[in-house]
Amino acid sequence: MNKIHNNLTVENLIKTEWFNQFNYYQKQEILKGLETNLDVSIYANKDFNIDKMCQIRLGLEQNLDVSIYAKDCFDWLQMKQIRYGLEKDLDVSIYAKTEYNWKKMKEIRKRLIKEADRKSGSAGMPRPISY
Repeated sequence: MNKIHNNLTVENLIKTEWFNQFNYYQKQEILKGLETNLDVSIYANKDFNIDKMCQIRLGLEQNLDVSIYAKDCFDWLQMKQIRYGLEKDLDVSIYAKTEYNWKKMKEIRKRLIKEADRKSGSAGMPRPISY
């Protein structure tokens, strides 16, 4: 999004040619970000489908460094696994690689969580399940 769009209200932005390049679902995802004052320029890319946009938006809402996964080379399921790792403060660089599919990423992420639990002494504590 270029600078002109930053000064527009949401009502005026949705009337622009820029906004109209997106499909209905992408527009909805952009609007969700605008409503919560996110920098939607990070994911307002017509090459990102709604699922990718959603993963990036969810990361932005949690103040995560989405630049790690806001890339077209990852599918949305890979993005989700990277986001989950960032939420747990894991070193996602270990598995945020295009050669790993989302299942492999999930496996590595879960192993990293177990290792972190062992090191912190909280190995027996129940954790919320992330899928």
